[in-house]
Amino acid sequence: MKANKLTKETIGQIAVYERNFPAFEIGDHIGVSQRIKEGDKERLQTFEGDVIAMHKNGASSTFIVRKIAANNISVERIFPYYSPLIDSITLVRKGDVRRAKLFYLRGRVGKAARVKERVLTKAEKVLNKATKAL
Repeated sequence: MKANKLTKETIGQIAVYERNFPAFEIGDHIGVSQRIKEGDKERLQTFEGDVIAMHKNGASSTFIVRKIAANNISVERIFPYYSPLIDSITLVRKGDVRRAKLFYLRGRVGKAARVKERVLTKAEKVLNKATKAL
């Protein structure tokens, strides 16, 4: 009996489906609404922070969000991109960074741990409005 052989690309695309999230990148400040189940109740909890890393591996793609909580304690969470527990992602502001991974922010506190905001041009604003309308 011969086994069905799947290529590496096919295996990586098995659980990939269209998520209607906004296009976000490294350095962007986003809010991730996640479904939390407590007993028989279900609620949404928002985790808002900066995207410091993304791993694009097909169905196992993840992104890391870092926020500064009370008393300047930083909290990082790794979210699977295709998780059914993620309800929505909102883009708060775009970040202006020159690195693919922002792990250097872990060693910084206060204002030094902020990401510079990218100011959009008029053409980019028009393009964003046109894509949101679709």
